[in-house]
Amino acid sequence: MRGALLLEKMTISIKGIEMKKVLVVDDSKTVRQYHREILKQKGYDVCEAENGMEALEKSLVSEFELFLVDINMPVMDGYSFVKELRVNESYRFTPVIMISTEAEDHDRISAYKNGANLYFTKPVKPDDLVGSVDILTYRSAA
Repeated sequence: MRGALLLEKMTISIKGIEMKKVLVVDDSKTVRQYHREILKQKGYDVCEAENGMEALEKSLVSEFELFLVDINMPVMDGYSFVKELRVNESYRFTPVIMISTEAEDHDRISAYKNGANLYFTKPVKPDDLVGSVDILTYRSAA
């Protein structure tokens, strides 16, 4: 297993793909795993957080190039997380994609008003997710 992981990392390096670090923030373990697997298959380094507070804590000890954020979560919701994230100078312009079951126009507007760069309704199609993450992280397709 270790050899396969090392080979995978070497292959990514050989292709010249820079591994961008993404934090997936969602209270649903299934949703986090779904997004993580889609992005890992495309060469992204993916971390997870169960709520906005945990995500804020992780953002203080690691640097992320993009955040995928749910809206409805315990402890700290997605809107509050993005507002707090934007206060930090290091993350003022870091891309945020909000992905939620909320499909009303006012949900989308609230996401953008709170600092999101993009909004998807769950379930997001893998190609749409990867394409958007590639564009927002300035990563060329492999």
